[in-house]
Amino acid sequence: MKIIILGVGQVGGTLAENLVGESNDITIIDTDTQLLEELQDKHDLRVVVGHGAHPDTLRRAGAEDADMLIAVTNSDETNMIACQIAYSLFNTPTKIARIRSEDYIRYKDRLFHNQDIPVDHIISPEQLVTKYIKRLVDYPGALQVMEFAGARASLVAVKAYYGGKLVGHAISTLREHIPNIDTRVAAIFRQGHAIRPTGTTVIEADDEVFFIADTRYIRTVMEELQKLENQYRRIMIVGGGNIGAGLAKQLQTDHRVKLIERSQARAEVLSQQLENTLVFCGDASDQKLLLEEHVEDTDVFIAVTNDDEANIMSAMLAKRMGARKTMVLIQRSAYVDLVQGGEIDIAISPQRATISALLTHIRKGDIVNVYSLRKGAAEAIEAIAHGDENTSKVVGKAVKDIKLPPGTTIGAVVRGNEVLIAHSETLLQSDDHVILFLVDKKYIGEVERLFQPSAMFF
Repeated sequence: MKIIILGVGQVGGTLAENLVGESNDITIIDTDTQLLEELQDKHDLRVVVGHGAHPDTLRRAGAEDADMLIAVTNSDETNMIACQIAYSLFNTPTKIARIRSEDYIRYKDRLFHNQDIPVDHIISPEQLVTKYIKRLVDYPGALQVMEFAGARASLVAVKAYYGGKLVGHAISTLREHIPNIDTRVAAIFRQGHAIRPTGTTVIEADDEVFFIADTRYIRTVMEELQKLENQYRRIMIVGGGNIGAGLAKQLQTDHRVKLIERSQARAEVLSQQLENTLVFCGDASDQKLLLEEHVEDTDVFIAVTNDDEANIMSAMLAKRMGARKTMVLIQRSAYVDLVQGGEIDIAISPQRATISALLTHIRKGDIVNVYSLRKGAAEAIEAIAHGDENTSKVVGKAVKDIKLPPGTTIGAVVRGNEVLIAHSETLLQSDDHVILFLVDKKYIGEVERLFQPSAMFF
């Protein structure tokens, strides 16, 4: 596939890295010559220096025969105009734009159509991060929560602790502990290295364990790996931007929410908008303020300002002062795995959330969800089985008979409202949602082709 990416920032650069090894023809546009050269030195891709919304720049990038334009610059307006130019002048089939402003998103259903602003898919990092944090709040103790098939199945990452019933035991004993709940341990990361789990694999304390199950039973399975935490009630949010305000709005009905915002003017606006949230103007790294607001009684302290260092320092201070859990937003992807653990319980990368959403729209075949795990080293993919036994390579076949690429496993199948943990004899049916785990991303193309019915090629 021939793809043009606008913007060589963290999202654009990371996206290019994800796609360049998958037999894609990638061209990336930016005005920063140095960043383009650095990216080109690392990867086999084309770079074009110029303004991404200018017709001549897009023409030099090969827009006349491009399959897809992905506009992820820091400017919503540049991204939208680039999609308009690609549609009007070059008839680019698929156009994706990163849109951050709530003013545009509010009217997305009326704005983003070919007859208006021709954007096929919009990606809103703030909304994605807000939704992601909300899921973590809903499942205390989880490090990562990924939903499939309309949230009927979930893939959850937790750290195994002493006190968890399965810790010190083989995975095969899970069936004895919870005989009425079917689940699958999909991956284990031990001391930073991936381990492919088998029935005889023994869960050790401090393992990071990924398991998949029916969403209704997530907390029951979590209890096998750690002492189950109480639901969060008291939430303190730092930062009143789009993420902080959106999160407070979603949480304030069922939680006691406090929000700290440095700007007096912004704090006054938020106090009017958030009826059930206590809004304070101040500096979250001010120890006196945290004492006055009883941070020691806080179940989870969530720092989501635009300043990585401020987020890290305020969360560390809150933890030392008695906050039960801390979550921080980290813009620099390199920091995420460095700071998570210890006083920072969960570090959240908006880039990773954005990349996963973008990959969902980029993948071919019937791929409807893509999540990157652990620095993007592995992916969890949701694919829909379409066709019949004559046109499909998977429909009507048992899992053991499907020719999966190396390092690829089928973890679960969602059929209607039923979540089936896949076993070797499980037969796939048309319209099944199939959840796969892929260790080596170079085989993604094979997975995509596997789920394309032959009728689609005529």
